[in-house]
Amino acid sequence: MNGSTDTSTDQRSRAGRAPGWHPRGLATLVLAELWERFSLYGMVAVLVHFLAASRGHGGMGLHEGTAEAVEGVYMAMISLLALPGGWVADRFLGARRAVLWGGVVIMAGHVLMAVPGPAFVWPGLVLIVIGTGLLKPNISALVGRLYAADDDQRRDAGYSIFYMGINLGAVIAPLVVGYLGEEVNWHLGFAAAAVGMALGLLQYVLGGRRLAGQLREEPVVPPTPAERARLRRTTGYGLAAAAAATGLLYAGHALSIDGVTFALTVVAVLVPAAVLLSMYRSPKVTAVERTRLRAYVWLFLAATLFWLVYDQMGSELNLFAARSTDLSLLGWHVPASWTQSLPALFVILLAPVFAAFWVRRGRRMSTPLKFGLALLLTGASFVVMSGAAALASTGVKVSLMWLVGVYVIQVMGEMCLSPVGLSVTTKLAPRAFTNQMMGVWFLAAATGDAIGAQLPRLDAVFGQSLNFLWQGALVIVAGAVMVLFTGHLKALTGEAAAPVPVAAAA
Repeated sequence: MNGSTDTSTDQRSRAGRAPGWHPRGLATLVLAELWERFSLYGMVAVLVHFLAASRGHGGMGLHEGTAEAVEGVYMAMISLLALPGGWVADRFLGARRAVLWGGVVIMAGHVLMAVPGPAFVWPGLVLIVIGTGLLKPNISALVGRLYAADDDQRRDAGYSIFYMGINLGAVIAPLVVGYLGEEVNWHLGFAAAAVGMALGLLQYVLGGRRLAGQLREEPVVPPTPAERARLRRTTGYGLAAAAAATGLLYAGHALSIDGVTFALTVVAVLVPAAVLLSMYRSPKVTAVERTRLRAYVWLFLAATLFWLVYDQMGSELNLFAARSTDLSLLGWHVPASWTQSLPALFVILLAPVFAAFWVRRGRRMSTPLKFGLALLLTGASFVVMSGAAALASTGVKVSLMWLVGVYVIQVMGEMCLSPVGLSVTTKLAPRAFTNQMMGVWFLAAATGDAIGAQLPRLDAVFGQSLNFLWQGALVIVAGAVMVLFTGHLKALTGEAAAPVPVAAAA
């Protein structure tokens, strides 16, 4: 009896709450992530406008296609660096310190962006990318470590609260950072993003001791001598490449900036291909696991096409709001960046609806079918945008309802793909590469963002309406193929479709 009582008391102490309540450390992580997402999505809301604005209006004076490419590649690199960010935490810092130092680096990047002058822009963006790559995968891992076991019934609910904080930050950020940046001063908007990250760091540090006492132990595994040597070589190559890229960027020519974005796009395509190929050819992978990896490639490509379209909301659709949309409201001009709050708002509103729908459909909705529906919906959104662009090409500013409709359709697609992505990645991962496969899922967003960053340039070739149309048609065809081959993919994966809880994507 005494042993049972001691265990119960220990669990209460470790959780910081009575049984059934969530650990107090969850509030620390939710608020830290909310403010980090505030800083990130605030930056996304105004970055493309700042880059495309003329020097006379305080911007960088880049061509719109170049500005959109920079914004898209910036987002791609954030997703790409999540993979080494997790590795650094596992082998050197530990997840808790990785989150702290990642936040410090992010804030430093925003502070540089807040300083007037183009010389601070590129180093600021690089620091934000590095810091986010270090923070993002590890703060998500810490949420899971708050619970005594992976099968703790509170765990899924904890992640749902965590993702709600993400989307709340994404709703608020454009309203604050966007208004200050567009209507007052670009660098004041960037300063607001820095303040947001500082608030996140402050409460993370203040809650750090309590958080540390509630986390499951997860010791850092030091790298082997061979891994240290490989890390030194990779770091050397990376520093040399960064120095060369910085030299090109400081040359100040759009062609040089374009060259860097093209090079980074190639990297974002080759890295996932190399990672998946190395896993497939590994002797540690069994024949059954190799078959499942072939099925996963289909899902990976589908996710890449999804993010290729979806994440143009921060670039192409953001500029469309500024250039071609009637944003007047009761005589007041709404900042274009405010439209970036809509997707996160719709995620919050639609997530419970889709959660109930998936539970109701149960085993009849397989993962390949959900992915196919996500592509059909996302492709349809760009067909709608084609109509809006055709109308705008006549010189008429279109109603904001066009963008509202597009974002509703896209978020419906996200609800079909994003919640099941990590789940299916875990199911199909070879046993020898379970942890690495979690990072591979984020690489789909990196590849899609990078390729999608270059596509707005084709507006000058096809016209914006036709550019939207062919992208939407391509994704719709891919979605139809996924739906058509659902049975085949289910056989490859061995999946017995089960309902997956809906959680908003970060």
